[in-house]
Formats: sequence, C-alpha cells, structure tokens
Amino acid sequence: MEYSSGKKAQRRCAICAAVLLCACAILNSYTRAEAAAAPTVPVGAQYDSTHVYLATPAALDAFVKSFVATFGGKPAARITANVLPVPSSTIFQAVLAPVGILSVFAYQTPVPYPFGLERTGYLVTDMDQALKAARAAGAEVIVEKFKDALGYDAVIQWPGGVKMQLYWHFTPPSYAPLETIPDNRVYVSPDAADIFARSFIRFSRGKVVADEKQADAGEIGRRGATYRRIDVESDFGKMRVLVSDGHLPYPYGYELTGYEVKDLAATLALATAAGAKILAPTFDGRDRSTAIMQFPGGYIAEIHALRKQ
Repeated sequence: MEYSSGKKAQRRCAICAAVLLCACAILNSYTRAEAAAAPTVPVGAQYDSTHVYLATPAALDAFVKSFVATFGGKPAARITANVLPVPSSTIFQAVLAPVGILSVFAYQTPVPYPFGLERTGYLVTDMDQALKAARAAGAEVIVEKFKDALGYDAVIQWPGGVKMQLYWHFTPPSYAPLETIPDNRVYVSPDAADIFARSFIRFSRGKVVADEKQADAGEIGRRGATYRRIDVESDFGKMRVLVSDGHLPYPYGYELTGYEVKDLAATLALATAAGAKILAPTFDGRDRSTAIMQFPGGYIAEIHALRKQ
C-alpha cells in the first residue's frame, strides 16, 4: 500500500511537471511565431531608462548625488524645458550609471496626465514602426507621437495597465554597454499575466527565460507564501513579471527597477551613507539576495546580488 501511494505521488509530480513544461513551451512557441513576423524595434538595454518623478525640484541635487554615490556613473547636463506635447515645465537630468539609466524629472508645473504614470522609456529604431508593432501586439497608444527637442515620443499601455514611454532620437545616442542589466519590475494580476507576457514578447521579440509558478513570495514581502514569477529577456533588457494577488505589504509594488550589484551589503551601506533609507531589509532568496531602498526625493528601487548556486 505504501509503495502504491508512493508511485501515485510520483506520477502526480510527473504530471504537474509536464503541465508546467507544456505551458512554458506553448507560451514560448506562440511568442516565437508571432515575433518572427514582427519588426525589430529595440535598440539596446543601455538606452532604456527608468523615469523618476521627484516630489519637488529642491530634491534634485540630493537625489542625483545619492544615486551616483551608491551605484557610480555620472549625471548628464541639466536642462529646464517643456518635454511634453502640452504646456509644462520641468528640470530634466539624465543619470548614466553602470547598473542602468535614469530620466529624472523635477516638474515646476503640475504634471499633465498621463505623464508620471509611465514607468520606463525605451529607445526604438523607428517610432512609426514601433507604434504599429505595439498596437499589433495588443498595446494601446495612450499618448500619440509628439515631437520634442531630441526626437519623437509616445506613451503606450499594455494589457494589465503597464505604461511605458517610447523614444526615437534625431541623432542616435552612443552609450557603452551596462555592467549589469537591471530588471524592469512589473506587477500584474493573475488575470493579465499571460496576455501581458505574450503581448510584450511579441513586441520586443524577446523570450521567457523562466516561469516559476511556486516562487518564494518572501521576495515580495510575503514570507511563507508562493507566487508566480516570469522572467523575460529581449534587446530592451530584462523584465521580471511579478504576478500578485494585490496583497502586498509596503513598499512592494512601488519599486520600478531592480539593480544588480556584486556586493549587496556594501551597496546598502553606500546608499544609507548617501541619504537613502532601507524600506525592506535583505531577504535571501534561492538565487539572489534582495532589499528595497528609498532615495532622497522619494524614488524607490530594488537592489539585488546574485547568490552562488
């Protein structure tokens, strides 16, 4: 009887594993077929930025100094301009760090809707082609193409409500590759997870590199529970799709980007010395150790170091 029960348990495990493998294969085969017909629009991970909207212009100096002291790199020239298709004024500064790029906005006027809700800016090879590809993949164009001093911009929204900005520049920039590629951390519901992943992969011509149905939810502040985590890679960089029921303790869900560093403890020490504060202490997961920080001005980020397997 014990032997028979053991065989049944083994069979159930084998069936579950087969179902998971089949689901991942279906997702990848579908997206590969769709991607083959889609245009290539990404330029590279070193050209994609996290959009940081500071609470006040007075916070700009402290934020930039803190971020650079933590991760290295340098700020670009600071300008004051209208970068939107409607009247507005912002102090703008890009920060070029070896772990990822920031587009920092410190508005002197109210921020027109829906700006401030987009999480990232992706540089594309051709704006018209990119918008066509985004629509074909299931995205909405919620801000039509508009011109600024550098080129053209637009804002799109994916199934699940994920918003991002697309850029195209008159003069293509030239940046060195990043030392580590950050995670674009996207929280979606179970209802939207698969359609979001399929849509974004079709657009980016990327692939699913991992789809864990029972990942340790301690990574999102839910110790003792599990959740689904989908890792996607494309020429835009890395994306970590965190499939959540919405029962998230603060500050999880507010972080837009996860930065990979070699030594997490040393980086956290640099950050706190530079005025940042730890919102979620270090959690040691199976493959990485992670923490959540808040920098002066309010920007919240995840920082992680990979663990030796």
